[in-house]
Amino acid sequence: MKLKNLRLLNFKNHLDSHWEFNNRINCFVGDNGSGKTNILDAIHYLSLTKSYFNSNDSLSVNFDSEFFTIKGSFEKKNNFSNIVCNVKVGSNKSLKNNEKKYKRFSDHIGNYPVVFISPTDTNLIYDNSDTRRKYVDSGISQFDSVYLQNLISYNKTLKQRNKLLKQFTTTNTFDPFTLETYDELLIKYGEIIFCEREKYLKKLTPVFQQYYSDISGGNEEVGIEYKSQLNENVLSELLKKSLDIDRLLSRTTVGIHKDDLVFTLNNYPIKKHGSQGQQKSFLISLKLAQFEFMKMKLELDPILLLDDIFDKLDDKRVECLISFVKKGKFNQVFITDTNQERSEGILKKTESDYTIFNIKR
Repeated sequence: MKLKNLRLLNFKNHLDSHWEFNNRINCFVGDNGSGKTNILDAIHYLSLTKSYFNSNDSLSVNFDSEFFTIKGSFEKKNNFSNIVCNVKVGSNKSLKNNEKKYKRFSDHIGNYPVVFISPTDTNLIYDNSDTRRKYVDSGISQFDSVYLQNLISYNKTLKQRNKLLKQFTTTNTFDPFTLETYDELLIKYGEIIFCEREKYLKKLTPVFQQYYSDISGGNEEVGIEYKSQLNENVLSELLKKSLDIDRLLSRTTVGIHKDDLVFTLNNYPIKKHGSQGQQKSFLISLKLAQFEFMKMKLELDPILLLDDIFDKLDDKRVECLISFVKKGKFNQVFITDTNQERSEGILKKTESDYTIFNIKR
């Protein structure tokens, strides 16, 4: 799969920008603030219908405009698809594939997979559990549409159950029959999601560990621990036991929306015991393992987006990434960098076709 071209209209600081892309490596160089990262984010939009950085679409609209449009052409298995994403302030977002409008954005996810590696990925280590769950869910959803639909249904049911619990509090009433209906749905979707997350992480972990060993060149032992209330409990029993506290707090306190990941280095949390270099290696290995897993499941090469990666890695780790490119692990790659001379020196070593685009404010 390849992205052939891209056009941005009023997307962040791009008023009207257009590129034709190389099939292998495309590198955007320019000063900080010139809009390099915004190009990668636009590609992420075309793949996953949303920004990698902002949950609010209106934040991606140029300050002097009321809308943005992203257009891109993908080639996949000798078929071409023209994807158009439109966002207008105060209106619903729209997404079209070859002029056909999607009724559900979820029907698009997984068709044009991407993996994004960014300096902001340190959030995976330092943010709350919601960030780590989104990492897992995004990885699975891009190759398993059933999982995505179950996740959407679970979150919708959770929202309805919480609304009902708040209603009990404000009206001083209790309706066990309606609550039981929501509980049954949470159990149905929650147990499926738990099993899929567990299977995914079990298969992902050895791939991740191998990447870490290759990148770090060290002897450290890294791991991912899946923490879930369902590890040793049945969701139906958890919901019964938590009913009183749920009613008191007016929210659902148990379920897979409380799941978390613990990232470890030599059996200790890497958050507290890992150096910056070890954490960088950990995060890159995690994303490359996600890439490898998606590639295997989809029988398709995802697009790899590397944001400001050369500036954050030492020479040893850069050389390791170059070796991955040489071995053909990645198909089409998009890179941003502030230093053109450095980029050209690194890209020449990959022995692959590449194009460098100069991005100016």
